[in-house]
Parts: sequence; C-alpha cells; structure tokens
Amino acid sequence: MSRILLVEDNEMNRDMLSRRLARRSYEVDVAVDGGEALEKAKARPDLILLDMSLPVMDGWTVAAELKADDALRHIPIIALTAHAMVGDRERALAAGCDDYETKPIDFPRLIGKITAMLGDRRTT
Repeated sequence: MSRILLVEDNEMNRDMLSRRLARRSYEVDVAVDGGEALEKAKARPDLILLDMSLPVMDGWTVAAELKADDALRHIPIIALTAHAMVGDRERALAAGCDDYETKPIDFPRLIGKITAMLGDRRTT
C-alpha cells in the first residue's frame, strides 16, 4: 500500500483530502506545519502532498530541505497551493517539487498525478 504524507494546515482541506485518499486505498499520514512535515518525512512516505503556505516553515523551504537530504530526495512532492500566478509553478518546481496542483483541488486530476508518480501500488 502506498503511503502519502499530506502536509496541510487547513483542517477542512486536510480532512477532505485524507478521507478521499484513504477511500482510494492510500495510507495517509498528516502534518500540519513545515517542521512536522520534515520530521514525518523521515519515515519515507512514497509521496508527499505539500501545501506551500504553512506555519513554522513554508512549503518552499520544506521542499528545498527534503531535496537537499540524500535519504529523502527521491520522494516525489506535489505542491498544493492557492498561488496560481505566473511563475508560481516554476517557483515550486525550482524549490524541489515534482509537480504542482492549484487549490481548490481538482481531485480527479490530483489522483491522476499521484498515479503517474507512484504507478498503481496501492495494493502491494
């Protein structure tokens, strides 16, 4: 079963996404701020969904720190952000994110990105 670390400080977004991912047979762990995200990433989830506007440490910094760590840099990161201005996608990719999804989340599109990154390993 693929494990996803969902890093989201908004309780409603966190609850909605974690429940919908669990229904798709993903194991979901959550973090509510950047510091907690770095700590929980040490468990080496298969993928990280990372809100870019977080307390303690923003997602841009979290992504850069994860990609700078030899033990964690292989974990794919999908940025989740309300930042949809020109250049925001490029900024997320430059910080170390592997893909980018704007809020409000288009869940079918997000699942497509997750599946593309992980393959269908939910039942392995």
